[in-house]
Amino acid sequence: MGKRLRGKRLRGKRRLLMASVSTGLLSGLVFAGPAGAAQDEETNVQNLPPVEVTAPSSSVARRTPPTRPVARAGTSSSNRPKTRIYVYPTSPGTGRGLDVDKVASAINAVDANQIRRTGSLNVTDALRDNIAGVNISEVTGNPFQPDVEFHGFIASPVTGAPQGLAVYQNGVRINEAFSDAVNWDLIPTAAIRSVTLVTNNPAFGLNALGGAINLQMKDGFTYQGAELDLMGGSFGRVQGSAQWGKQVDKNYGVYAALEGLRDNGFRNFSQSTVRRFYSDVGYKEGDSEFHVNMGLAKNDFGASATVPAELLDKYWGATYTTPQTTSNRVGYLNFTGKVDATPTWTLEGTAHVRRYEQKLVDGNPTDVQECAIAGLLCFGDDTMEANGTDGVQLANPFPTGTILGEIDRSSIRSTTFGVSGQATNTDQLFGHDNRFVMGTSYDASVTRYNATAEIGSMGENYVVSGSGVFLGATPTTDPVAGPVSLRTVNQYNGLYAMDTFNVTDAFAITGGGRFNLARIMLEDQLGTSLNGDHTFTRFNPVIGGTYKITPELTAYAGYSEANRVPTPLELGCADPVRPCMLAAFLVSDPPLKQVVSKTVEAGLRGTKELNIGSLGWKVGAFRATNYDDIVAVPAVGRTGFGYFSNVGRTRRQGLEADVNIKSSTLQFQASYAFVDARYLDAFALSSESPFRDPVTETIQVLPGNQLPAIPRHRVKVGIDYNVTDVWKVGGNALFVSSQYFVGDESNQYSKLPSYTVFNLHTSYQVTKNFQLYGKIDNIFDKRYATYGQFFDRGALPNFSNGGADFTDPRSLSPARPRAFYAGMRVTF
Repeated sequence: MGKRLRGKRLRGKRRLLMASVSTGLLSGLVFAGPAGAAQDEETNVQNLPPVEVTAPSSSVARRTPPTRPVARAGTSSSNRPKTRIYVYPTSPGTGRGLDVDKVASAINAVDANQIRRTGSLNVTDALRDNIAGVNISEVTGNPFQPDVEFHGFIASPVTGAPQGLAVYQNGVRINEAFSDAVNWDLIPTAAIRSVTLVTNNPAFGLNALGGAINLQMKDGFTYQGAELDLMGGSFGRVQGSAQWGKQVDKNYGVYAALEGLRDNGFRNFSQSTVRRFYSDVGYKEGDSEFHVNMGLAKNDFGASATVPAELLDKYWGATYTTPQTTSNRVGYLNFTGKVDATPTWTLEGTAHVRRYEQKLVDGNPTDVQECAIAGLLCFGDDTMEANGTDGVQLANPFPTGTILGEIDRSSIRSTTFGVSGQATNTDQLFGHDNRFVMGTSYDASVTRYNATAEIGSMGENYVVSGSGVFLGATPTTDPVAGPVSLRTVNQYNGLYAMDTFNVTDAFAITGGGRFNLARIMLEDQLGTSLNGDHTFTRFNPVIGGTYKITPELTAYAGYSEANRVPTPLELGCADPVRPCMLAAFLVSDPPLKQVVSKTVEAGLRGTKELNIGSLGWKVGAFRATNYDDIVAVPAVGRTGFGYFSNVGRTRRQGLEADVNIKSSTLQFQASYAFVDARYLDAFALSSESPFRDPVTETIQVLPGNQLPAIPRHRVKVGIDYNVTDVWKVGGNALFVSSQYFVGDESNQYSKLPSYTVFNLHTSYQVTKNFQLYGKIDNIFDKRYATYGQFFDRGALPNFSNGGADFTDPRSLSPARPRAFYAGMRVTF
């Protein structure tokens, strides 16, 4: 009998242990020691932050409903044994997630160590290097404002891009109110504790079509000590970060991080300045925890955007139509609280306020030109008058023959307030372990959007010089440009519930859903044409399950739905008869339908202990079908103009495989991702493609055509090796396959070529508290582009070729050449 009881207890302990190691994510660090001063906590290979819990004895667990493991940081007054398990977020709350063995979707996570290893203040670099399905492209032409693409969905800082990923920071959605854009440059990278990319889960609300990126930040309970990190290198790069955390007695924790960066860029006019601050004050008492955190950022960029291929052939640092600058400002204050109301009920809530400001200055070609009648300015047909802000036709202040340009300025000022609440229950159901989560959220945003257009002269360096002459409203049904002043109000409500039921110790099922209610009001401040009031509702279900085939192998599968509603920008620019300057000038707003995505996902994950270390692996497949997808349709012959439209169904499907090995001296990771993204319905699309119909200026998109700007294959390999106890070397390689150009939705033009990039890095621990490190990016100086589109070849002459017409329709976003960086890290 005693032997059988000991066996049961041993099996109980083994089950708790395997909760950590059987997911394909762990590297063997189940019983990790507390973090040292100024050092990030070591975690598993996929770097989920461990939660220290009290494990009840098997005998107690059999007689009473199991209590919810209580998360702890550091030591506790309890003398009961502690262990660590790994959990994954299944809802936007900041509290503890679900045991990874019960998560019916792929597990993707990055921790502070992986972020630090990149030597970058861009968290997106760590996502690109460590998550198989993530791809980065520099649509803006600036490395600090990249597009993050995952499974064919993007989170982009580009106003007007179709945002298919939701992004959360400490439980607060940070997709900006006016366009759902994600400004990665505003995120304090040094202060990030972990990033998880959650798929197949509608609980994360709007925009989670392809998933949600969930950032958890450091605080004084999870990080103690101080660290100073300084780095410099190629293209005038100078950057630094400082962070400090302290736990004051057992109740208070304080944390702060400060970051700064200056980079001149490798292209003309592409300088960057980044300044960010983040802080957190926390309080713990028993099972209750409360935090106040705030952040500030003030960033300025010279975003050079794409460049005609013919200019890049002459000079890799070329630019086209300048100035192009972006200024981002943000300030936010968040309150979070978590209380264990009973042994099985946890209540948590957040309240936040966010102020965001963006100013864009964008030099462009213009449709304004000399009139047939000398001394006046007209639009493209030489007779349509171009009026000033006073409603009077503009006199021509430029010498005859001047090539004209336009400086478009726009500003966004948004204030967002939101509250959310969540309750988690772990009572048994019908004698089986069960976890039930329900929550609600409310976010309200007020945005003021303004835009103006100034006529100027275009120099041979493609720099537009302003003249002080501003365009006013055009008295036609086809406006070309003009001032805009718009006030928008967003009200987003959500109610969700998720339940995970353990049918057996090995088999768990999850079900639930979220109801979204969105109301968007547009108020034209200069007239009535932009006025609108739009309401969207949608219930998105989710169901899935996991099965532990063996202690080292888990299978999962699930189905879910998600939606995104048209943004105020898209609603204000949806008329094909009256195209507007995308991200600048808006016109009347025919209604758009919301986008609904239906996703199926399945896979396997597992681990195995080998002589060389702990092996983790995973393989999974997905299929997501979008209904009423929204695309930006360009207006041919009018640079920068277009409109948004529903185009029917699109489908994104693929598979991912990842393998990693971790030991005390070696870390190795290799992954492959395949993404097949296609249109499922036929439609005609305006395009600058050389294959467009010369009469209608459209291309015909057919079912089965591939979506542009989504490479089908991505291969990543990374290795880090401890040559000695103090010297580490490592490197990584990235292969991204070819992709179609934006504007080639009919797939008739040759693709943007594939590329392979190799990077190296090393570090040397001079003393316990002093480290030197260095890295070389793009060691073979590969010249490649991450993004390509077609452009209007007739808008401006090719000054690099004597003023002849451009003949190559391609416009590219060139990647950074070989770059060297070195730095030092000091801990206290």
